Amino acid sequence: MSTSDNKRLVSLDAFRGFTIASMLLVNNPGDWGALYPQLAHAEWHGWTFTDWIFPFFLFISGVSMVLAMHAKHGDVQRSSATNQALLLTLWRRAATIFAIGFVLSLIPAFDFSTVRILGVLQRIAICTALAAPLVVLCQWRAQLGAIVALFAIYSAAMLWVAVPDVTGVVAAGVLEPGRDFGAHLDRMLMSGHLWAKVKTWDPEGLWSTLPAIGSLLFGALTGHWLLAKVDAAEKTVWLLLAGLAALWLGAVLGSVLMPINKSLWTPSYAVFMTGWAWLVFGAFYWLMDACQRASVRTASQKWLKPMTIYGMNALFLFALASLVAKMLNFIKVDGGGGAVVTLKMALFVPMKSLGLSPVDTSLLFACLFNLCFFFIAWAMWKKRWFVKV
Repeated sequence: MSTSDNKRLVSLDAFRGFTIASMLLVNNPGDWGALYPQLAHAEWHGWTFTDWIFPFFLFISGVSMVLAMHAKHGDVQRSSATNQALLLTLWRRAATIFAIGFVLSLIPAFDFSTVRILGVLQRIAICTALAAPLVVLCQWRAQLGAIVALFAIYSAAMLWVAVPDVTGVVAAGVLEPGRDFGAHLDRMLMSGHLWAKVKTWDPEGLWSTLPAIGSLLFGALTGHWLLAKVDAAEKTVWLLLAGLAALWLGAVLGSVLMPINKSLWTPSYAVFMTGWAWLVFGAFYWLMDACQRASVRTASQKWLKPMTIYGMNALFLFALASLVAKMLNFIKVDGGGGAVVTLKMALFVPMKSLGLSPVDTSLLFACLFNLCFFFIAWAMWKKRWFVKV
């Protein structure tokens, strides 16, 4: 919707589509051992292109929450009953998203004794549920204050509360895998239900949800700015300037507070990635909605239409892609010579004969996987099938 006339804000759909396409690309290589560095998360401190994606989803969620409320109720003062209904709607949506993520975690083993409780969709759900009262009941100043408070509470525990690591060594402020306050909290509350790769901490852990809520609230602040009675070109300028300022502030926080780290979702990471979100979304917004030249907007909407189509069913596509990826690794087929291989391997091995380098072959598989899902998105868009939760 447009911020001025209640038409759909196509730039937000395109930005969402860019984000889901990027997630499908980095989540589905042919070979996890053959990746371009930018298509994998930073090993610990630092960041890559892949580390853009998750905070972009939370940012988009915040923007969408504010714009959706405005589209339904406008600028009129909402009654307490209306606010209660909005909260219940957001909490039901969060519960649905959490349930989808949890079921995906159960597949294919359906072992409740070891299932990972948290994950990408679960974090989006928890952030949505906890941020909902702030977005529905509070103005932008209170939301900004909440971001600062969340960052401060998170940082105080991470830097000053002494906790034991898995070997029993007690220390405060140790920001190493499995040795921080958040990892200790996760082991206390969810032992046996953590990320299977390490089992001693979780990249979507409970404590790092606090600054992740901040990422969503930055999106809500952006939604308020898009609704402001300001010329669209001026909005774009300030979005881009805010993006540059956030990159600078995130880098400073990374030097003086805690390093930029996606697994810990440090405040520096949240601020830095919000800077990138403002810059990338600002570019989409100017090209597709804000540019004063209609020819530029028309051409941009035409050429970026694939991203817009992708963005119309982002949650459904992400869930379906996660399910398909699991099935590709679960289903076994005859690999020839009596060997049994996964369906994914049966599809990927013939691609190795193309003569490409290992990383390019792996990337080609990811691109073809993405292309298949774009055709699903396009078919749904043509039939006007939009899955809402």
